[in-house]
Amino acid sequence: MDQFLALRVFARVVEAGTFTKAADSLGMPKPTVTKLIQSLETHLRVKLLNRTTRRVTVTADGAAYYERTARLLTELEEIDASLSNAQASPKGRVRVDVPAAVATRIIIPALHTFHARYPDIQIDLGAGDRLVNLIADNVDCVVRAGTLIDESLVARRIAYMDHLTCASPAYLAEHGIPGHPSELGGPHRVVGYFSAGTGRISPFEFERDGERVELPGRHIVAVNDSNAYLAAALAGLGIVQLPSFMVDRQLAKGELVPVLEDWTTPGFPIYVVYPPNRHLSAKIRVFVDWVAELFASFNAAGRR
Repeated sequence: MDQFLALRVFARVVEAGTFTKAADSLGMPKPTVTKLIQSLETHLRVKLLNRTTRRVTVTADGAAYYERTARLLTELEEIDASLSNAQASPKGRVRVDVPAAVATRIIIPALHTFHARYPDIQIDLGAGDRLVNLIADNVDCVVRAGTLIDESLVARRIAYMDHLTCASPAYLAEHGIPGHPSELGGPHRVVGYFSAGTGRISPFEFERDGERVELPGRHIVAVNDSNAYLAAALAGLGIVQLPSFMVDRQLAKGELVPVLEDWTTPGFPIYVVYPPNRHLSAKIRVFVDWVAELFASFNAAGRR
């Protein structure tokens, strides 16, 4: 038995929660993962994992073993990095997950500049509005917007984004221009945006002279993807609230028109997030620094 490989596999199974996810993330056949865990348990003469048809749970002995071996694996990564001069020339794979619009509008158009600096780093970029589980999905870091729910994660704030309320000229020609946010509940309509995780519709928010209005709006269509949300606005399906970086081009071309401009729409912070127990290796650190640099232009002076 390759004990070091077995340790890595054991740690991945604990983090992923299933043999199947662990095998996929490691690029190994599931039977190989199962055999290595069995060999490790035989070698230690201790049961490390409880298996069910749906999930794997850690025994008390397995939890203690994982805590110590996870530290050992991290130390070995650090040793390898120092000996291979990875600090000067980082290399390897970085698994990242970002919102769909951030991927298409900000990161992907600029990714060539990152690879020009670090040609030996491979980026596996997950793009979507579903929130991934960093540990179970074996993701090194994510870009997330808004209030962070899981306080156990390490978060680096990299930007603050403005929100704009707008609609297509075709929609406004048919329905008129709203004069007050309350009209979004009728006669006007909005494009709804619901969370892929909870199904909750995000409300529209407005502020003016101490008055605050929050309402879901009346919609005939709701989506759970930011690019689809923009497409629905361009198709004239309703009024939307979108971050300014998503609509700058459309506003310049006249494809979307700002509405309710005498009201302020609260913005939101952007963070790079990574697990607290994951070693921030050189390859991850340089990617995080690059993303922060990329978003620096969105940090308007005086933002909170």
